[in-house]
Order: sequence, then C-alpha cells, then structure tokens
Amino acid sequence: MEHLIELRDVYKIYPMGDEEVHALDGVSLTIDRGEFVAVVGSSGSGKSTAMNIIGCLDVPTSGTYHLGGVDVSTMNDDQQAEIRNRMLGFIFQQYNLIPKLTVQENVELPLLYAGVPGEERHERAIRALERVGLADKRRHLPSQLSGGQQQRVSIARALAGEPSVILADEPTGALDSRTGREVLQFLQKLNQEGDTVVLITHDNTIARKARRIVRLQDGKIIYDGDAADPRAVVHAEEAEVEA
Repeated sequence: MEHLIELRDVYKIYPMGDEEVHALDGVSLTIDRGEFVAVVGSSGSGKSTAMNIIGCLDVPTSGTYHLGGVDVSTMNDDQQAEIRNRMLGFIFQQYNLIPKLTVQENVELPLLYAGVPGEERHERAIRALERVGLADKRRHLPSQLSGGQQQRVSIARALAGEPSVILADEPTGALDSRTGREVLQFLQKLNQEGDTVVLITHDNTIARKARRIVRLQDGKIIYDGDAADPRAVVHAEEAEVEA
C-alpha cells in the first residue's frame, strides 16, 4: 500500500561555524491517509525541521520524501509551491488572517492564488466555513471574532483547498486552555470525518489528543506509536530528566 507521507533516512544538516548541526538525523517515517499524528518534541528536537520538510517548505540534505507517491525531496521552489497549494493545508499558531479582508475573503485567498475560478472559490469557502460552524460570520472582519473563531477560520482556509494533509503547527499556542481544547476537539472531528491531520507540538497534553505520537529528540525518532500508550509520556519524562 502506498503511504501518503513517506520519509526515508532523511537528514537535514546545517553548518554552524566549523561544526554541523544535524536537525534531522536519519529519520524514517510513514503516515497513511486518515491518520491523526502528533509530531512532538522540545525546542531543538527537530520537530520544526520535520514540519518544514513535510510541508514542502524545505528539502532534505539527504534521504527522500514522497508525498502522495511523488518524490518532493529534489523539487525546486516553484515545484514545491505547486504541490503545497494542491496537497497541503496549513494551520498556524497566529492564524495569519488578513485584517482588512472578511472571513470569507480570507478563506478564499489561497484559492485565488491557485487560480480557482470565482464561483468555485465562493462555494468552497462557504462549504469550509459551514464545516467549522462559521458560515454566518462570513462577512465579519477577523477583529470581530474571538481567538478561537479566528483559528477556526484558519482551519476553514486550510479545508477550502481540499488538501490531502492538514498540517497544524502549534495550533493552540495563542489560545487559552478552554478555547485550545475546543480547537483540538475540532481537529479530532475532522479526522473522524476522514481528514489526515499532522499536528506539530511541544506539549504532551496536546499530543495525546492525536491517535499516534511520533516523538523527536536530537533529530531522531525516540518513540512512534499509540498516543494512549504510557510509554509515549514516559519517554518525554526521561528526556526531560536527561536534559
């Protein structure tokens, strides 16, 4: 069976003076359609580098990355941008909404860049806003919404592109704990409806909301398994003690 995401022996090496930093150190990872996976680790673990590669924002120094069966590890910037627009939906910590645009216009913006015709843009935006329960707010400006609602708009923006993968980078980082829980519950709901979700976080409590945890430390995977397995957290505690 073809994996949706497949990293094979991926290294990302940065020169640091006379030394080299192995941000990713031989990482191999597969994610299938319909999974909800949390990639978790502390600062410097390599999780942000992993996100950049999975999100086609960077390429490995060596090793291969296949997304939907396509080798993206050697693509140039334009090719990466095309596959990002077609296959990936991003949810960011700070929402990244344009203040002067309405909710609907914000959701439509990536579709405009992708060359989607106007009528189809409108239909897809409204459909995505209905999924996050904000169709009635489509003419509001972001400043008229709560933080949780703004994050749901950013989720709708990701969904409107009909992506193969939803990539959520610390999506609750700017929210209070109650609103953060609501956003995580919403990501769980999307996954139950069939969406593939990859969640990047440093927070064990948030990671446990996924079905599977991939834990990174010093650029290597130190745990990959069921989020409910006690070892998923034990590894984290051991890593903190070692640090």
